[in-house]
Amino acid sequence: MEGFLERAVGRTWYRVCGERGRTPLVCLHGGPGSTHNYFRPLERLADERPVVLYDQLGCGRSDRPDELEWRLEVFTEELDALREHLELEEIHLLGTSWGGMLALEHALAQPGSVRSLVLSSTLASADEWVVEAKRLRDAIEGDDDEVLAEFERRHFFRGGTEPLELERMREERSVLVYEAMWGRNEWTMSGALAGWDVRARLPELTMPTLILRGAHDLSTAAISKTLTGGIPNAHEVVFAESSHTPVLEETERYLRVVRDFLYAVEAR
Repeated sequence: MEGFLERAVGRTWYRVCGERGRTPLVCLHGGPGSTHNYFRPLERLADERPVVLYDQLGCGRSDRPDELEWRLEVFTEELDALREHLELEEIHLLGTSWGGMLALEHALAQPGSVRSLVLSSTLASADEWVVEAKRLRDAIEGDDDEVLAEFERRHFFRGGTEPLELERMREERSVLVYEAMWGRNEWTMSGALAGWDVRARLPELTMPTLILRGAHDLSTAAISKTLTGGIPNAHEVVFAESSHTPVLEETERYLRVVRDFLYAVEAR
């Protein structure tokens, strides 16, 4: 089922795959300003539960309003409105990268609605992320363009030729939203998320939580340790052959790990 959530600020495109009775899985893509496309493998989990994908406002198939002030509340309010529109009272919530930040915000604000939390290649502090991104960047020699290209090859997608899902994401993403929310690149923080930090609030998250990352990820061991050390019921899985997109780099294992985690949560 595909449709649009219509609000005064613009329309948000969504797709719901699957109709079976298990608790729905809502998936929050990264960026800010990327798209749902690289989540396509997660649709395979819809054989046993609804899987909800959407393009956040400003990118993909959703509207791109010209006059909107891009800030965190645009996206937290969008998620709340989508849950209400789809009548999703209790959900499993999966967020990757920036989507994990959004998932953390939602789980802290409305913990009763989140049965479990999957935080994939994500962070609890923007400042900590910038420090680690600069460290990874400084290990690469060359001019700005060469560094950025090699940075992505090492730490974003290590699978060689990019799959169609990433090609479409790059075509449909919004650089404007990324720069307004984050900055010029991963190690240059100048957008609305500057200073974002929920490290002190992580102990409030008592729902089962799965932390996922690639061994070569932008979400480094230090960043992941902040999450696993702060969230009481957190468990980490590292994908040895992956960087920032293990859902595409090690798809079969990624799906198995997520599926097994959701089963275990629902068996409790």
